[in-house]
Amino acid sequence: MGSPDLSLTDWLVLALLCEQPRHGFAVARELSADSELGAIWTVRRPLVYRSLDHLLDEDLAETRAVEPGVHGPHRTVMAPTRAGRTRVARWLDEPVSHPREVRTTLLAKLALRSRRGDELSSLARAQLATFGDVRGGVEQRHRTSDGIDRLTMQWRVSANRAIAAFLQSVIDDERGSTVP
Repeated sequence: MGSPDLSLTDWLVLALLCEQPRHGFAVARELSADSELGAIWTVRRPLVYRSLDHLLDEDLAETRAVEPGVHGPHRTVMAPTRAGRTRVARWLDEPVSHPREVRTTLLAKLALRSRRGDELSSLARAQLATFGDVRGGVEQRHRTSDGIDRLTMQWRVSANRAIAAFLQSVIDDERGSTVP
């Protein structure tokens, strides 16, 4: 096993296998455009199968069973290895490193955590802390910029404020749902 560099698709496929062993068609259905997770990150069936092959090659997933197909070929049921489960658990706790990853990776992590019944506020708090310095730097640069750079920085300030507001609302929603 190497040191796998996993794509967002790989992480989502592996996380779905951690929820329950499944065959590729079932994983693809979970990531189709009209599914909850697919609204965050849509993955076409051929890419799901490519991801499953990659996860097998990296010893993060394994074959569990082969089932006869109803109207087609046999279906291979996949499950995560112990290493795969460990990696997913760690990944779901890690904040993203750049604001541009919030719409995809962070939202996917929050959705997967919700499906698992995990709290969301711990990741939201960690993400707020991670972006604290970024927000301060962007706002400082905005104050000292001009021309097109100022316009760009104005966008980044607004986007970072929106991200912070979103994360705070995740924390507040969870806090509100636990108050008796």
